[in-house]
Amino acid sequence: MPGLGGEVLKKLGAVALNLPGGEIFPALQAGTIDGTEWVGPWNDMAFGFYKVAKFYYWPGFHEPGTALEVFCNKQKYDALPKDMQAAVALACQADENEMLAEFNARNGESLQVLVKQHGVQLRQMPRDMLTAIGNASGELIKEILDGGDAMTKKVAESFLKSRRELIAWNRIADQAYLNARTLQFKYG
Repeated sequence: MPGLGGEVLKKLGAVALNLPGGEIFPALQAGTIDGTEWVGPWNDMAFGFYKVAKFYYWPGFHEPGTALEVFCNKQKYDALPKDMQAAVALACQADENEMLAEFNARNGESLQVLVKQHGVQLRQMPRDMLTAIGNASGELIKEILDGGDAMTKKVAESFLKSRRELIAWNRIADQAYLNARTLQFKYG
């Protein structure tokens, strides 16, 4: 996988396969692959991964949420009246919000079913593995910064700036909020 972190995977002793969704279960079942990172408990359960993969490692590498995207012909979009452009943007935002809400609600339910009804065991990804993956990702970003074209560098630098700012913010916002939600409160 040149240019896609192949060296990073080699350092971790891993190989990445890009399989269509419908081929993942048979590949797990046949032992062609040892594990998968798919979408989340709801989608994983629908694919039946629990039948052949009894360990569920967390956190996922793309969490905390999934995002949708829309592609369209820019010339056609730009030709729309401004109110129609706004309607398209609002429809996309509404669909993303609805999908994310459903994704989160169903993942909570599905995780309980996977654990309680199907015997799936939750395992936290070891910190040293997360650190190794993060460091390897950093090496890949450095390669991009050192050898990429101007636009690629601009995007990577913007990503790194945003990441630094968001880490500081998330400690007192999302992370703190989610930590508080795990506290046991007495209701009723």
